[in-house]
Amino acid sequence: LKMAAAEPGAAPGGGGGSVPVLFCFSVFARPSSVPHGAGYELLIQKFLSLYGDQIDMHRKFVVQLFAEEWSQYIDLPKGFLVNERCKVRLVPLQIQITTLGNLTPSSTVFFCCDMQERFRPAIKYFGDIISVGQRLLQGARLLGIPVIVTEQYPKGLGSTVQEIDLTGAKLVLPKTKFSMVLPEVEAALAEIPGVRSVVLFGVETHVCIQQTALELIGRGLEVHIVADATSSRSMMDRMFALERLARTGIIVTTSEAILLQLVADKEHPKFKEIQNLIKASAPESGLLSKV
Repeated sequence: LKMAAAEPGAAPGGGGGSVPVLFCFSVFARPSSVPHGAGYELLIQKFLSLYGDQIDMHRKFVVQLFAEEWSQYIDLPKGFLVNERCKVRLVPLQIQITTLGNLTPSSTVFFCCDMQERFRPAIKYFGDIISVGQRLLQGARLLGIPVIVTEQYPKGLGSTVQEIDLTGAKLVLPKTKFSMVLPEVEAALAEIPGVRSVVLFGVETHVCIQQTALELIGRGLEVHIVADATSSRSMMDRMFALERLARTGIIVTTSEAILLQLVADKEHPKFKEIQNLIKASAPESGLLSKV
């Protein structure tokens, strides 16, 4: 869910006016307001704008309304709209969501981040991650998975390396922001029905990959980082980035695991072609020993 743009206690908007609401979370209670007729989604956005730095996005929550007739909180009634002054609270459920990491082609998008020519001499094992990245993009084409590609300041850093075939990519975008989560990318994701998982690879692990991954999980998407297709100039930076991201609930995995998880069954019509991609891969380079 996106953070609401309004600041806590912002002046009421136009239209039908606004209604004062007391937003309670944990030990906190903050008065604010929402537009008259606001529903569940706007209440959630307001909670995020007020308490975003305290809310664990990997938990499930329930919104409750204080009911005067019962003198206690009740679960927000279906179709509830804010029409009068009220008090609501966000309650985390006791069970934390387990990130299972299931992948299906119909709910997956591949993100290829900044695999550009000028990075070739600086990034450790760059030739190896190019080979693995190309294998992943071939797999995506075979399985009909959308691919989104970015290039960091291509005017100065060059285009994506020639070895990587971008045929059929849904988007190839220049950027200056480190994260791949650009407005055009968000719009493209919104157009893909049922997207749940992002397979992310490229450079650099501790900068663009890390910032992209954190933004994506903040929007409720599951993120898989392909360890044998992402690198940095420094192996220390790469190692600590992968460790940090894994602790955040992001799945750190390998290209072979990704491709075989997506076909799932020897009887899959594309299994043989995916198997041939895997067999044709270069010998292990030692990059994974640096995880």
